[in-house]
Amino acid sequence: MFLGTVILIVCAAVMIWLLSPRMRHSDTWRAIATPLASIIGSGFLIVGPLLGATVGAWAPVAMAGIVLLAYGVGACVRYQIRVTEALLAEDDPSPVLQGLERASGPTLAVAYVISVAFYLRLLSAFALSPLTLDDHVLAERALTTAVLVGIGVWGMARGLEALESLEDLAVSLKLAIIAALLVGVSAYDWEALRAGTVTLPTAPPNTPLHTVRVLAGLLLVVQGFETSRYLGAEYTAEVRARTMKIAQWVSGAIYVVFVALCVPLLANAPASADETAVIQMTAVVHPLLPHMLLVAALMSQFSAAVADTIGGGGLIHELTRSRVSVGLGYGILLALAAALTWTANIFEVISLASRAFALYYALQATSAAVVAHRRSDPRAWGFGALALLLVAIVVFAVPAD
Repeated sequence: MFLGTVILIVCAAVMIWLLSPRMRHSDTWRAIATPLASIIGSGFLIVGPLLGATVGAWAPVAMAGIVLLAYGVGACVRYQIRVTEALLAEDDPSPVLQGLERASGPTLAVAYVISVAFYLRLLSAFALSPLTLDDHVLAERALTTAVLVGIGVWGMARGLEALESLEDLAVSLKLAIIAALLVGVSAYDWEALRAGTVTLPTAPPNTPLHTVRVLAGLLLVVQGFETSRYLGAEYTAEVRARTMKIAQWVSGAIYVVFVALCVPLLANAPASADETAVIQMTAVVHPLLPHMLLVAALMSQFSAAVADTIGGGGLIHELTRSRVSVGLGYGILLALAAALTWTANIFEVISLASRAFALYYALQATSAAVVAHRRSDPRAWGFGALALLLVAIVVFAVPAD
């Protein structure tokens, strides 16, 4: 009873703080919210059970490694924002940079279309799961299309600020529930330690190479920071780079702490690392948490979809050299996502989106390495090494079983 009260108080307090006028009117918070919404998307709910099923009790260490790799990739993107964007804006930019940018943009645009459709199909699946329907697939597609149309109309009619207001609300609720979840699981862990009932998960008998290939694919769990790259219509380069870094710090801390706290729960996790696994796991902590996490799941999909829509609209605006407005860019991306929803199995093509994101990051790292080398910046070697590592991820990463 006491723990349930504490969970609700923490959730309410964080929600009130994030929705306070000071936070809602803060340009810095709005610029942080977009990449943060995308980073803490659907991956947050599956990463604990998935890592537990892959590396057992070493899950927190693996998560820290993934976060550090993502932070390194983020450094490449921030370099692009601070340095390369200015070079590309010159009257006669380097043909090499132009070529890398032309390859990067369409790659990311494809990934955004697939990811938005994927996020909203998951949202629809969660929202409709309590209902008994004759055709769940048809209902999910119809609801996904309705949400896509709603986001598109709202964004095209009222612009980036209106989309950000929707995103802020979803992110705030999601973060409030995550804070309450961390408090609840911490209390459970403390009691388990005192009682001596902690059971650590064991890793399956996979080869080290297979494990590394699975972990490499999980870089995409913390994907989303690149959305800051395409918010140039609203924020300066310095604001975008600084707020992306903060978003990566916050999300990285949440991921690592959450996975570490979940280790005692992972031994009892379902065999399948799906979206519902963490919801089932937390039922032993307190009966409130599964219901709260269901809401968090819906908010995760919605806020991540809106964040990628914002990034995608800005990307289309940039790719067309401002001939297509940002608002119309939202509409184009969402129309393509709707078409994909009705013509493809999103769960099969999501692996293509993962590889597309990794390829985009490799191109961005290559571009950063080229610019840094020309400026005699010693970071060129690090950017080049990351580019090679990301290419290896594109080629060799495998999904978890």
